[in-house]
Amino acid sequence: MTHAPVQRGARADPQRALPTAGRERPLYAVGMKTDGLGAHHFALLCLALILCRAPALASGDARDDRSAPAPYGALPSEAQRAWHEMEFYGFLHFTTNTFTDREWGHGDESPAVFAPTAFDADQIVSALAAAGMRGVILTAKHHDGFCLWDSAHTTHDITASPFGRDVVRAIADACRRRNMAFGVYLSPWDRNHAEYGRQGYRDAFKGQLTELLTNYGPIFEVWFDGANGGDGYYGGARESRLIDRASYYEWEKVHEIVRRLQPRACIFSDAGPEIRWIGNESGDAGDPCWATYSPAPRDGESAAAPGTTKYQEGHHGHRDGAKWMPGEVDVSIRPGWFYHAAEDDRVRSPENLVNLWYGSVGRGASLLLNVPPDRRGQIHEKDAAALKEMGRILRETFEKNLAHGATITATATRPGFTPDLAIDDRKDTFWSTPDDVRSGDLVIEFAQPTTLSVISVREAIALGQRVHRWAIDAEQHGAWREIAAGESIGARRIWRGAPVTTTRLRLRFTGPVCPAISDVSVHLEPDRATTASPP
Repeated sequence: MTHAPVQRGARADPQRALPTAGRERPLYAVGMKTDGLGAHHFALLCLALILCRAPALASGDARDDRSAPAPYGALPSEAQRAWHEMEFYGFLHFTTNTFTDREWGHGDESPAVFAPTAFDADQIVSALAAAGMRGVILTAKHHDGFCLWDSAHTTHDITASPFGRDVVRAIADACRRRNMAFGVYLSPWDRNHAEYGRQGYRDAFKGQLTELLTNYGPIFEVWFDGANGGDGYYGGARESRLIDRASYYEWEKVHEIVRRLQPRACIFSDAGPEIRWIGNESGDAGDPCWATYSPAPRDGESAAAPGTTKYQEGHHGHRDGAKWMPGEVDVSIRPGWFYHAAEDDRVRSPENLVNLWYGSVGRGASLLLNVPPDRRGQIHEKDAAALKEMGRILRETFEKNLAHGATITATATRPGFTPDLAIDDRKDTFWSTPDDVRSGDLVIEFAQPTTLSVISVREAIALGQRVHRWAIDAEQHGAWREIAAGESIGARRIWRGAPVTTTRLRLRFTGPVCPAISDVSVHLEPDRATTASPP
């Protein structure tokens, strides 16, 4: 949960804030009146200032004493940094499969089967928002080829159904009414289209993508599935069609369409290029889970593309990988991805959903939780109840930051990047150490014994993923006791454990370069205070 900024005395020095991507601060900023001062004399004065600085420049010190650390490794784009703020959003699997009781349609389903009896986009989106989700991704077209909008590139779409309404439009509009972001899933594989496997479908696929990215407002994520090619209806041919998954879809041209029409959208697949699959559908990111990654094709594949990668490596990512390509954890609230009445008693519990959140968001990935609409076109009551309770638990956990009012110190501090900036509730400021200090500690001292069970830490990711190892100590009985340790922080790392009561916490960071920690917050989960260990 995002906290409102808390004013802490003087306004933060703007030079402490994260540098704008691709823009460097000028070495000198001279501000003075030049009235009565000739241009020649002013130029001489500027030259004198430069000459005074010359010895430092000659020694290789081209950075002023309050400059930010140099970026390290692969870096996130502006769109990726915005995506990291999403953290938790919903997946809506909804198509003819909902009414045929299948998971994968063959492509020969009649559009007439798509007939929700009480479709309510606002109810769907509100149920997701109650859990704390910040966006929604809709399966606009699954493998069966049925389009939930009126597409000019097929007759197998919503206009051929008795329902007839544009479902993509309805969900997109409902998201905007709730101030939630909207994204689209478009299956590359189309088991209905007669031209699949030939040039005609490549053109149709790009046309459908263009329709989705043009007609429904801002899109935050475009989701491409790795399942493609195989048996299908294919306009009545009823045969198996295999394609070269790396080359058939012309992925570079597909990506260019997204870049041109939705430049702030991130593209997901097991090969990225902006967001990678976590490598499983069980609901957990690896520990550690690095934001950097170097996707590689499986043996026998010509290139890394959706459906061709060594996707299991996405579970952990790669420390110091070639690209900033954070993981997304996709998992369903039910055993299946589409609604099946037989699974009404197999909905995940609120506690299980909270565990999934910590095992994904808490490891620097995002959580894409699938909640399939039922045959009415609504979120089932049991699913909605579990989501609401999940949201309550998370809100009550993070609504109070126990670090507020505490004193924070560091073993080393870079001028202008003081430790208080790690607890100022601003993600654009951070604590750091001098360049030659690659290990540093933060110590948080509470005014009185404080019980906690959750600690959240964020790096200043605009400068890269810099911390390789971290540890947390609590002072107990007058001595430090390690309560957690691990690798990788990135956009966010959350420790969650048995409640501990202490007056002091110590967070230790080590990496190949100086750390840059933008946020530390301390919390207690509801109803856990009575189980704390003594200070």
